[in-house]
Amino acid sequence: MDKQQARQRIGKLKKLINYHRHQYHVLDKQEISDAALDSLKKELFDLEQGHPDLVTADSPTQRVGGQPLKEFKKVAHVARMLSLNDVFSKEDVHEWIVRISKLLTPQEVKRLDFYCELKIDGLAIELEYEDGAFVRGSTRGDGLVGEDITNNLKTVDAIPLSLHETWNMKHGTKLVVRGEVFISKKEFEAVNKKQQEKGLPVYANPRNIAAGSVRQLDPKITAARKLDSFAYDIIGGSDLPTLPTHEQEHEKLKELGFKTNSKNQHCKSVEDVFHLYEAYEKLREKLPYEVDGMVIIVNQNDLFEKLGVVGKAPRGAVAFKFTQSQATSRVLDIKIQVGRTGAMTPVAVLEPVAISGITITRATLHNEDEIERLGLKIGDTVIVGRAGDVIPDIIKVLPELRTGKEKNFVMPKKCPACGMVLEKTEGEVLWRCKNPDCFARKRRNFYHFVSRAAFNIEGLGPKIIDRLLDEGLVADAADIFDLKEGDLAQLERFGEKSAENLVASIEEKKKLPLAKLIYALGIRNVGAETAVDLAKHFGSMEKLKKAGLEDFEKIMDIGPVVAASIFEWFNDKQNQKFLDKLLTQVQVIKVKGESSKLQGKTFVFTGTLEGIEREAAKEKVRSLGGNISESVSKKTDFVVAGAEAGSKLEKAQKLGVKVMDEQQFLEMIQ
Repeated sequence: MDKQQARQRIGKLKKLINYHRHQYHVLDKQEISDAALDSLKKELFDLEQGHPDLVTADSPTQRVGGQPLKEFKKVAHVARMLSLNDVFSKEDVHEWIVRISKLLTPQEVKRLDFYCELKIDGLAIELEYEDGAFVRGSTRGDGLVGEDITNNLKTVDAIPLSLHETWNMKHGTKLVVRGEVFISKKEFEAVNKKQQEKGLPVYANPRNIAAGSVRQLDPKITAARKLDSFAYDIIGGSDLPTLPTHEQEHEKLKELGFKTNSKNQHCKSVEDVFHLYEAYEKLREKLPYEVDGMVIIVNQNDLFEKLGVVGKAPRGAVAFKFTQSQATSRVLDIKIQVGRTGAMTPVAVLEPVAISGITITRATLHNEDEIERLGLKIGDTVIVGRAGDVIPDIIKVLPELRTGKEKNFVMPKKCPACGMVLEKTEGEVLWRCKNPDCFARKRRNFYHFVSRAAFNIEGLGPKIIDRLLDEGLVADAADIFDLKEGDLAQLERFGEKSAENLVASIEEKKKLPLAKLIYALGIRNVGAETAVDLAKHFGSMEKLKKAGLEDFEKIMDIGPVVAASIFEWFNDKQNQKFLDKLLTQVQVIKVKGESSKLQGKTFVFTGTLEGIEREAAKEKVRSLGGNISESVSKKTDFVVAGAEAGSKLEKAQKLGVKVMDEQQFLEMIQ
């Protein structure tokens, strides 16, 4: 901008900053976040640096004020390291409690109470002990396999190298503990100061340093970073007394010599949870380490286990995230994104802005009503946040900084991709393109169809899909299974070997579980977990195709809106034609297959399998009518033990559960 524009912008920024400083420091009121105010001050500082002659004495600036690394050995976790689903409001927490209560008896619901932990911004680790000695430490990795960082974790003083005598250990005793490794705010600043002195780039946040430090090949570098650690969970252990609650697990961890967070507390009710959350949020800035929320866990271990796992997250715990990080930016434009279901989503194009160490250039505006609620115009200065530190969102418009050149946004009447007149169903807020042949919708559907949670076709990404569509080699997703090397080799910069590899990759994915096929169809409102529910309930695509609306509404986790979406999809003639075409190309592995060889049998897997991936083994058990469990009990029928089997093997032997090796398992499922 020229000098005159800079002068005007500086004047408006000074006035707005001084207003909010007065609100906060004099009137004890806060209308925008500290992060947003800091962002305004940074813009003012940058403008003044570019125009030093415009600096005045009254300016606010003058006031004092994982992919695992190849170098590390892979470690198979004794049980999957799960992640947590996030909630962002009290309403979200109440909804979570309602959901889990449906899976419990009235008597069990009365027993519900909670254990709450500060969610440390660090790196999750697993610690293994044998005969009381620390023998192995690993990162989360992909949840099933992590990186062996034992030597580096030995440099962390908070991690005991040997357990205390309070646990009467016998020969062969094993213990697996999980926790977090992190760096304090003080050490974070010290490391970045050294980086600056060396002329090196500074780290964006403490978590980056913690993660980078434990992945150093030289343990001396890790030791120099002065990392800290909290333990928060006992995953398995032989000769360990049964612990009824998660709170008691924390007490046992302290007895064994682990460092636990003294701020963590037991809460008898949801009201206590909210009081603690508010206290934590006020305490957040004073803590010596970074936190980004509070973990709420069902305290009773038997209820937690009963609730089980959905996707990669336990049902019995959620992460209640703190107020999102924020900064200011300007809206350069508003564009429309066409979704795979035809939904028109306005997206704000922003001046690049860094929030929580991530550069943001786009923010969702959700729908036309949201733009109206915000009072947003193209050209406005806005406060941008990352909901739960993840999704970019526009929080607030700052009309005080308008120049008069801002423009109103007008929602298009027609689809920007195909020109079809947009429609809005009564009761909905989104405009939609109802054209099933809309090119933009087809592209999005293709991307979804081959995604990891669906067909997961390696090498078939968005760029190649775009080329296939542009060249007319495919008309719908089912056509990809007809592709031959000669079709692909004609594409520019697509060699014979590349064509051969892609066709082979497509051929490999012609067999898949029913749940993945359902998810791949891209049915509106049907995510991966709903797809699993449908697969379990109906058992075959044939039954699913014939189901009525009431059949879908009977499924516990499916409401009337989702049921209507599913019913509508399967009763659309074009969808029926596509599905029939697809089913001639792919072979479905049914949830309960033609063979009921393993009907009602429960399997537990432990250790590393060499001839078959663990997930593939589980899918095979399910296809033969069997069940999968993550823990060994008297109800377990078989434990399949691979290399380096852990405590599950010992428990199976103790309970007299049938144990088989990988070869015996493979022979059983043939």
